[in-house]
This record gives sequence, structure tokens and C-alpha cells, in this order.
Amino acid sequence: MQCANSLSAWRGVIDMNRFAAELFVPTELAELRDGPMAASRSSYRIALLIPLCGAAGLWAPSCISSAQAAVEELNRGHGLNGRKVQLIMIDAAQESSLPIEETVNDLIESRSIDAIVGMHISAIRQRLSKVVRQRIPYIYTPLYEGGETTAGLFAIGETPDEQLGPSMELMQSQYRPKSWALIGNDYVWPRMSHLNAKAKLKQLAVNLAYEKYLPFGLSNMARHVDDIAMSGAEAVLISLVGQDAVAFNRAFGAAGLHDRIVRLSCAVDENALLASGARNSKRMFVASSYFASLPTEANAAFKEVYYGLHGDQAPVLNALGQSTYEGVHFLAGLLQEQPRTWQNKSHGAIPPVIHRSARQRQGTARPNRAQIYLARADGLKFEVINSF
Repeated sequence: MQCANSLSAWRGVIDMNRFAAELFVPTELAELRDGPMAASRSSYRIALLIPLCGAAGLWAPSCISSAQAAVEELNRGHGLNGRKVQLIMIDAAQESSLPIEETVNDLIESRSIDAIVGMHISAIRQRLSKVVRQRIPYIYTPLYEGGETTAGLFAIGETPDEQLGPSMELMQSQYRPKSWALIGNDYVWPRMSHLNAKAKLKQLAVNLAYEKYLPFGLSNMARHVDDIAMSGAEAVLISLVGQDAVAFNRAFGAAGLHDRIVRLSCAVDENALLASGARNSKRMFVASSYFASLPTEANAAFKEVYYGLHGDQAPVLNALGQSTYEGVHFLAGLLQEQPRTWQNKSHGAIPPVIHRSARQRQGTARPNRAQIYLARADGLKFEVINSF
């Protein structure tokens, strides 16, 4: 999907959805003020910021569908603050031509949105945090690099210190690689994740053989896969996003490197696994707080609602999609428990927010944080082999 045409293309997809009356792509602010939304001023409007194009665009269907499942649950009851919930979808791809800061600021200024649920890269979050400025709640849902303390912004995803440390130790214990390679996209999350990884390697007295950061949308990964092979690394940490991770795995599989190099990622999900293909995913491990295959009561309840709403052909469940479901419910819990104080708090500065989630909660020992699972790619699905 071309980024320049992503908004109009997604409108066509969404209009076929049962939520056509509630889900809009605002190509212009005037459309939101004067169009169908104007007749529903009593609704509670959540701006769903997700990538509709570019490297992370493959997550869009599951993010939309998961957020819709949460909205359906809320609207069966009393909505939010007694108002029915509507989603306004905004393209938050790094590659998008949409002026994201200007768009979000205009929507807030015109009181066209009441909150933000964002599943996008950290670079976008950092830009928007300077725009939102505590005027509306901002729930940031995906895994991220950690350290977000902006008041009124609640980052609910897992961080590298939670994902990487235990996972790398387990990989090191089982496969004993003499050196590692690190490869990721060139922005804050991969770089901060790799700082954490390098500290762990130093602690384990293991060498770093290779480190590289790539621009988004690099479809030919063969040269970088060859460089990793020549480095002598016996394990590689993949911090590439979405379609870029798919391109890497395909090149890795084509080179037949799985026999001598194991792979670990914190961002490869079920979508990327399907797109990579079973033959290109051998000896690949993923650390995440959610997998579609989790045999937990929380996940079973989520899947019942999700497939009941969207049918058996619904988009593949995955951690990034589930995060928008959780983000909408976290917002509901936040407004119920911190209705007057959320503006002056961040996620780490509030007590655990009671909310629905498909992730199994860790408990009170680590407030607002989920359990981390390590899974191994098994054909076209993930098999959970450990938890931390």
C-alpha cells in the first residue's frame, strides 16, 4: 500500500465493516467537524493512531479489529463517562505524508477527540508528546524502550529490560553462542534495546560481532544477512519493524543460516511469522507479553469476543493488535480510577489500573506490567516455551 494513498484506501476497507458509522479516517479537519461525526457530539471519541502504510502497516488490520472489540464491549455497557465510544483512525506511520502533529493538534483544539490510543513507533510518540500537552489522555500501547514519564501519557507496553535480559540469558544457556549480532531500524527503540542487549552481553562475557541500523522500507536484506554470516555471530537479535523483519527473515532463510545462527526478536509477531514463512523461521525465538496461542483465561475471553465480533476470517491476533484492545480498556479504567488526576500522572506514577486485557497479569509485585513469554517459531505458529 502506498503511503500517499493509504487514507483513502483504508476508508474503502472500513466502509465495508459493520463499524462504518463509527470509524472514520479524517482526511480533512472540516470532514470531522461538518461530516457524519458532527451529528454525534454526545459520543466519546478516541483517536486510534496506527500505521496504515510503510514497514509497520501489516499490523493495521489486527489493531483496528482489536480496538473495535474493546469498543463493542464498552458500548454494550455505559461506554466511557456515560457516552458511546467512537474510533477515529489516523495514519501514524513514519512514512506517511499526513502532518501528524498538526492533525492531532487541530483535532484537540476543535474538541473533535477526547483521548488518544496510539500503537506506533516511539519517534512518533516523542513528537506527539510535545503537542498533546496533557489536554487529553494519551495511551501508548506497544512495547517500547522505556523511560516515558510525560504527564498525561501512559505507556503500557513492555520494555527491553523486561523482555531481553531473561530471554538472552536463556538463549545463551541453551545454545552458548560465542558472539551476537544486533540489527534494527534506525530510531530510538532499537538503539535503546541494543544498549540493553550490549550490557547483558558484557555481563555474560559474550562478544558483540556486528551491529547495524537500517532505514525503514529496505526490501533487499541479502547484503546485511551476508555481513552477519561473515561476522561469525552465532546469535542475532532482530529489532526490525514489521515488513522489514519479514524481509530479513526471508533473506536469512534463503541463505540457510538457521543451522548455525539462532534468532531472537521482541517485535516479530504472528503476522510477520506468516509473511516470513515456515522455512524462513527455523530456530527463531520471540520474547513478548502476548501470543495468540496463550492458554490463559484472559486470552480465551478476548478471543471469544474478537472472533464473535469479526468471524473466523478476522485478522491474525498478535501482541501489537492486542495492545490496542488493552489500550482502550486501560483508558476506561484510568478515567474511572483517576478522573481528575490523570493529567498530572504518568504510567509509573499511578497505582495499578484495573482494566481488561488479553495478557496474563503479573500481579502486584510489578504494578501495571505483564508477564513475559519466550516462544519458539513452530511452523506458522508460536509455541511458548518459558515465562518470566
